[in-house]
Amino acid sequence: MQLDNATIKRLKGIGHELKPIVMIGNNGVTPAITEEINRALNDHELIKVKLPAGSKHDRDLICTELAVAAKAQLIHTIGRMALLLRQNPNANPKLSNLARHAE
Repeated sequence: MQLDNATIKRLKGIGHELKPIVMIGNNGVTPAITEEINRALNDHELIKVKLPAGSKHDRDLICTELAVAAKAQLIHTIGRMALLLRQNPNANPKLSNLARHAE
């Protein structure tokens, strides 16, 4: 799914207010991490993930791996933070970051 610039800008604004839900350690992307990210995306739709320390190239590889594993879209990365989106038509409006921050 392609997002236009206005939508990406709005999602980045929402993401700025979020705290990281998942933090990836030095072990990298494990099955437990993937499972937790899937659960978080089902509940919240838009999540912030804290990446492990390392080079930018390593972090970019991890972000791509996360997005593919979770069937999510990588919206933005800055430093050690990544913003992932996977829309859920049956999301709980009390948990969904998209519904809670809708204009």
